[in-house]
Amino acid sequence: MVSAELHLGVAIDGAGYHPAAWRISAAEPAALFTSGHYLRYAKLAEAASLDFVTLDDSLALQSGGEEVVRGRLDALLTLSALAPATSRIGLVPTVTTTHTEPFHISTSVATLDHASRGRAGVLAVPSSTEAEAAHFGRRPAPSPQDGEAETAEVLDVITRLWDSWEDGAIIRDAASGRFIDREKLHYVDFDGRFFSVKGPSITPRPPQGHPVTAIYGDSPHAVGADLVITRADHLDAVRAEAARFPGAKVLATVSIVLAETEQGARDRQHELDALVPFEPAGLSFAGTPAQLAAELPRWAAETGVAGFHLRPAVLPDDLDLLAGEVLPALRAAGAFRDRYRGTTLREHLGLGRAVNAYAVTPGA
Repeated sequence: MVSAELHLGVAIDGAGYHPAAWRISAAEPAALFTSGHYLRYAKLAEAASLDFVTLDDSLALQSGGEEVVRGRLDALLTLSALAPATSRIGLVPTVTTTHTEPFHISTSVATLDHASRGRAGVLAVPSSTEAEAAHFGRRPAPSPQDGEAETAEVLDVITRLWDSWEDGAIIRDAASGRFIDREKLHYVDFDGRFFSVKGPSITPRPPQGHPVTAIYGDSPHAVGADLVITRADHLDAVRAEAARFPGAKVLATVSIVLAETEQGARDRQHELDALVPFEPAGLSFAGTPAQLAAELPRWAAETGVAGFHLRPAVLPDDLDLLAGEVLPALRAAGAFRDRYRGTTLREHLGLGRAVNAYAVTPGA
């Protein structure tokens, strides 16, 4: 059984998920490299009470030639810029774990959580190409298996670092001159296959305890994350991946092309694919908002996923129809909430505040 209310996140990448989106989008191509472009869509998603937005990132340029957008802003820095201008929407940047120290990831994501007052997440992905390794020149690219295993270790390390400050570590006692309680700062003393990290963090514990950790479900090491996003492209495969992660919230990726008529959606899809042939990852949908509103609960019931990571083909077109027509239909069917019921991303996703590994339980 799945919850009657779906969890829904939306990608706000560039001009849309389809690589030809910039050719037909109302967005100015020059705006793709401004924070205001992404703020517009984050605010639209927030007004619709979506759980979170994601912003993709990589250490490599986007694939393709002159016909596709190449170049991007740093996802974590961009969403950090959006944090003060938003109030409820979760902010989940993609962060590459290879060639990046877990200590830096830990402090950067913790800072986003502080800046957003508890709305941060991190979608952790490895890098496995020699071209990306050459940007740094410190080591060769890992094998795909080692890259995934390293990502799992990064998630372990960063959660330990978030715990290295207990919640009451900052006391600000001007009379005694003590700003922190040193007994509530801890060395993590992590010694793993890929990293050796002593700690503690330089950043106090995040408001959520642990910002939401997310990983793609096709990783063989996708364990221990709060959120698993499956990019399986048919329902049987989605169901199999959902069954692999009983302790996590599993969301299925769906790329969407919407129009007021089914033929109109097909025409839009054909126009995009004629410009740049493209096979999106995950499930694909082209149809009316009413049809999508009917399909999402059915797909969730058939596969056991908790919700969906939606990738609008073109921004703002498909996001406008999602917010303006799909979500009201889902609410009318009791499949999506009508408002936020908390202030943090963990609350949006039905996750409790993370317990600090070093905190002593009273009476223990």
